Amino acid sequence: MTSPGATPAARSGPDRPGRTGPPRPPRRRRPGNLVLVLAVAVLLVGVGTLGAALLLGRSGAAGTAAGGAPSGQVPVPSPASPSADGAATITVSAVGDTIMAAAPNVPANNARGFFDEVREALRADLQMANLEEAITGDTGVSKCGGGSANCHAFRAPTACAQVLKDAGFGLLNLANNHTNDFGDTGAANTRDTLAGLGLAFTGPPGLIPVVTVKGVTVAVLGFAPYPWANSLTDIPAAAALVKQARAKADLVIVQAHAGGEGTDRTHVRPGTETFLGENRGDPIAFGHAVVDAGAALVIMHGPHVMRGMEFYQGHLIAYSMGNFAGYHALSTGGILSISGVLHVTLGRDGRYVGGTLVATSMVAPGVPRMDPDHRAIAQVRTLTKADFPQTGAVLAADGAITAPAG
Repeated sequence: MTSPGATPAARSGPDRPGRTGPPRPPRRRRPGNLVLVLAVAVLLVGVGTLGAALLLGRSGAAGTAAGGAPSGQVPVPSPASPSADGAATITVSAVGDTIMAAAPNVPANNARGFFDEVREALRADLQMANLEEAITGDTGVSKCGGGSANCHAFRAPTACAQVLKDAGFGLLNLANNHTNDFGDTGAANTRDTLAGLGLAFTGPPGLIPVVTVKGVTVAVLGFAPYPWANSLTDIPAAAALVKQARAKADLVIVQAHAGGEGTDRTHVRPGTETFLGENRGDPIAFGHAVVDAGAALVIMHGPHVMRGMEFYQGHLIAYSMGNFAGYHALSTGGILSISGVLHVTLGRDGRYVGGTLVATSMVAPGVPRMDPDHRAIAQVRTLTKADFPQTGAVLAADGAITAPAG
């Protein structure tokens, strides 16, 4: 990601009051108390992820790397809810490039409330984002040396990470070109900060984070064309890693930083894409290969614009989710500001149950907002029809995503 862009400041967010009540005097238990306990238990199962998170709090399962390193925590709410045919399902949400601060430009109160205006649109059993920056103090090392031209290094102070947790994110993708902007130390600080907040992450080579969501185990793998990530360009190795993950989890989701960048890179074509001399992979070949290996869903990032979506072997591939947030970091003009939240419901067996694209926009100085014009839906629909006339996803006016007929 090398796009520039900048302008003014961000906002704040709410606190939620607690509940208190008078103590109950000691007395003989009545049968009615048992009825109340049973009623609460039924309520907890029925309200699903959000209700369970609010009433019970959150816990999670750590993932593992080749060396067994923990990847952080993710919510483990109530038992999985059934689909119409009685099978367990979960809903995940995913957004594109996310930059909460570009130090020294940092929103007031360490970005508190940064995601408040899109918080409801993000809600899902598992919320994911492509974190396009390091979360670290100044390490004294930056990829942009003195006198560098057209070089962009992004970092958010450690305190800003709390807003990711407050917004409900459970897993962050670190497989991109800005994770190492402040060297290995900055990247390690990012991982440590996320893990310390109980947030899972994916991307480092060999890492297979497995999180448990409503009783369903989910492995999320991150790929990029950089040495600090699982390789995007070594497709056989990528497929092998997906197969390993598939043996550890009920379903596998793949995140990838793939494709060229810029306003002229909205279309997906067969073959390898390059940008500034970098091999940015073959998005179509990669996406198909990881689905063949067992991935249930593939979500790509990197071009800074939204791209089309297709179904391959019954599984959705979103070829770019665009810019979700880029505080004083990304351009907010034209199609670079068009973004969205992808919601996908999957069965425990990885089956696609349904999906929706919720339109958002990145407005100056790079903050996420709901888009009343729903531009993302129209753009993705147009690009999908052009690039995948046979296999393209069908997007309804309300953003509902279905597989093509036949």
